[in-house]
Amino acid sequence: MKKTFFDRFIIGYFSLMFTFFLILLVYTTGLAKRSLISERENTLINEGHMIIKQAIEPYYEGKNSLTTLALDFEDLSDFTSTDLWYLDKTGNTVIYTNKLNASKIPDSIYDIVPTFTLNEELKMKNTFYGLYENDVLSVGIPILANTDSIDSTEVNGYLILHTSVTTLNKYPYEIFVACYIPVIVLILISCLFLAYLSSRVFKPISKISAAAKQYAAGNFAERINIHSNDELGELSTNLEYMADEINKLDEYRRQFIANISHDFRSPLTSIKGYVEAMLDGTIPPEKQEKYLNTVLSETKRLTKLTTGLLELNTFDRQGIMLKVEDFDIRKSINGTINTFEGTCNKKFIRLVLVDTAKQHIVTADKTKIQQVIYNLIDNAIKFSPHGSTITVKITQHQSKVFISVKDSGIGIDKEKQKKIWDRFYKTDSSRGKDKQGTGLGLSITKEIIKAHNENINVISTPGVGSEFIFTLTLSANQPLSYPSHSVSRDAKLPE
Repeated sequence: MKKTFFDRFIIGYFSLMFTFFLILLVYTTGLAKRSLISERENTLINEGHMIIKQAIEPYYEGKNSLTTLALDFEDLSDFTSTDLWYLDKTGNTVIYTNKLNASKIPDSIYDIVPTFTLNEELKMKNTFYGLYENDVLSVGIPILANTDSIDSTEVNGYLILHTSVTTLNKYPYEIFVACYIPVIVLILISCLFLAYLSSRVFKPISKISAAAKQYAAGNFAERINIHSNDELGELSTNLEYMADEINKLDEYRRQFIANISHDFRSPLTSIKGYVEAMLDGTIPPEKQEKYLNTVLSETKRLTKLTTGLLELNTFDRQGIMLKVEDFDIRKSINGTINTFEGTCNKKFIRLVLVDTAKQHIVTADKTKIQQVIYNLIDNAIKFSPHGSTITVKITQHQSKVFISVKDSGIGIDKEKQKKIWDRFYKTDSSRGKDKQGTGLGLSITKEIIKAHNENINVISTPGVGSEFIFTLTLSANQPLSYPSHSVSRDAKLPE
């Protein structure tokens, strides 16, 4: 079922509210837990001082025996739900209880903490150096020689109290339950707010819908006039922008027709002029072969232009129909390079293939990928000076093969690099230097790579050259890899 804008808004609103509530709950729970731990620590300290006063001091004064003190510790341990450890002034364990099941009671505190200080208070929340299976809250209190004297620093012993923190961990759940009622109230208030908001949202949506109908009817001058700083305002702005862009299509069509007229008119004018000159005798019979070759060249250019237009028109209406198969990309590149041997010899251009990939079987439309390679090499040759080098490189990264065609030609200005993929676009130097181009090769190349869900990019520096790079996906069915190598097609340089 299709969700409306308002449905998404409600889901987003309650999701945001739930997130805020969760953050608040975590924060308040943590704060409450820290407060409870602090309070429990103070309680243990008070209980420890009470135990020292009522049980340990009488033992020091000789009023109780060690056996009586041990019995008192058992009773106090049950009463306070704590483990009690009594250490003498050398840190040795004299009496202890083990209600919380410590794995081992050390004979001396220094056995587990060599740097332990008996004249300082202790506060810890952990497994007490790994002696307990679960976390415990531990408090240590020095036993001074004269507890009535504030200035006394002589330590006669040390009392450690351990208590379980399991009960403290139950409080977050209780706090969560206590928050249910406020949340329900908040949800009711939110429902009232959303009811009010829906009335404010419905009117702008109606205006947007009415404007969309006008755009569908061809009236792109219709304005929605919603200037709010929210999603509806953004949608309104985007729709008006879309209408303006569609309105510009007429200008695009005029430019398109002008480009076609220009590219057809030039060769037709040449053909007409040469044929008329041969018919009226202006061109003598002995020179007619030269001009017939020119007419043939212009005819080929018209054929190429017409083929490109028909191919692009097919792409627009149906998308590119791909015949996907597994094939060796290196063999395809080698075959394409061979077709340019004559052209390279004429311009004394060295065409080099550098192959560092370990795998070469790709999954793609073989014919159309060969067309891409042909267009890129053909384009590189057009813009490369005599005696230069064009490098075709095959590299591999994970499941992708990267094919690049790099020349050392005139390069492309940065502001023109995005335009080279447009139909009929030619740089000024292209028009003056090579009139055989149709301005469709790179556009067709882009469409083919896009249909394969791959990427193609250009890196170019004016005066240095250009490099076109596109990707292909390796086939899952790969034969045994064979060594990579480089091959080249060298044109014979003049002596």
